[in-house]
Amino acid sequence: MSNSPVRAQAKGAERVSGEGNSAVGEHGVSKRAKASNRTDVGSKTSKSAKSVKPAESPKPAKDAPAKVAPAKVAPAKVAPANLAAAKVAKIAKSAKPESRLAMVRRARKINRELAEVFPYAHPELDFRNPFELLVATVLSAQTTDLRVNQTTPALFAKYPTPEDLAAAVPEEVEELIRPTGFFRAKTKSIMGLAAALRDDFEGEVPGRLEDLVKLPGVGRKTAFVVLGNAFGVPGITVDTHFMRLVRRWKWTEQEDPVKIEAEIAEIFPKSEWTMLSHRVIFHGRRICHARKPACGACPITHLCPSYGEGETDPEKAKKLLKYEMGGFPGQRLDPPPGYPGRPAPPLGASG
Repeated sequence: MSNSPVRAQAKGAERVSGEGNSAVGEHGVSKRAKASNRTDVGSKTSKSAKSVKPAESPKPAKDAPAKVAPAKVAPAKVAPANLAAAKVAKIAKSAKPESRLAMVRRARKINRELAEVFPYAHPELDFRNPFELLVATVLSAQTTDLRVNQTTPALFAKYPTPEDLAAAVPEEVEELIRPTGFFRAKTKSIMGLAAALRDDFEGEVPGRLEDLVKLPGVGRKTAFVVLGNAFGVPGITVDTHFMRLVRRWKWTEQEDPVKIEAEIAEIFPKSEWTMLSHRVIFHGRRICHARKPACGACPITHLCPSYGEGETDPEKAKKLLKYEMGGFPGQRLDPPPGYPGRPAPPLGASG
């Protein structure tokens, strides 16, 4: 009978090792073991007491930990602001693979909700005509729209037409566009497209995709920016922000811009293509950043399968917001009517 408590205690230790702290009392001994001890000592006629046979001293359980962990601590509560999003993330991880139909419905709902968040979404390059938009879009490669907008006023003041730019001195153009980076290659491109417009299109920017992509420095992305915003021809602009977000949202797994464009075009009606591009790019620049998305300040977390990749704390996430969402100036020096943010400062100005 004297061996039962030891054996019970060893078994209790094994239960602690295998099941965690749920069966452990405040002194590190199994509650069931304590109950067993009381039964064995208080009742000499119990079957368990009679059935105990003399035996060698039991060896300590190999799996028993040196120290038993303290009683379980209640898990930290999720902040109310993040509770819904946390539930969505948990469901998303445990849910069955999303069907094609469900994905399309979710994608279209994201587009509708982004339209409510960014009703003022627009191209963030300053321009007054198709020629200026074309040149500005070519200059925007590998730099920000803000830096382009700060650079083009002086460029267009000196070379307002394709004929003027085609006849310019390359070194002078290089000096004007130097702030945009890669200024030698960009000078060659914009002077080349200006000469092509002068020679092949009577100084006018063509309104067809097949004509635009033949111009120096103009690819499908640039062509769709011009077509959608200067001519009203629907197009999907697959820039780095667009590529990142559509993959985060599981609309596509493609990495090639042309293939991404084709897959997204099958999800949305053609009439939505241009504005969809603006909304997605706006969201990518302001909230869903590449390195640290502001998940805690995102209005579409309930629709995002990648929620949690970024900062989920609402207060910390607010500090990651950019441009008008963060209370800072936008990218355009001359924003369109209805833009809620502050205009960007000209080149060399503070703010």
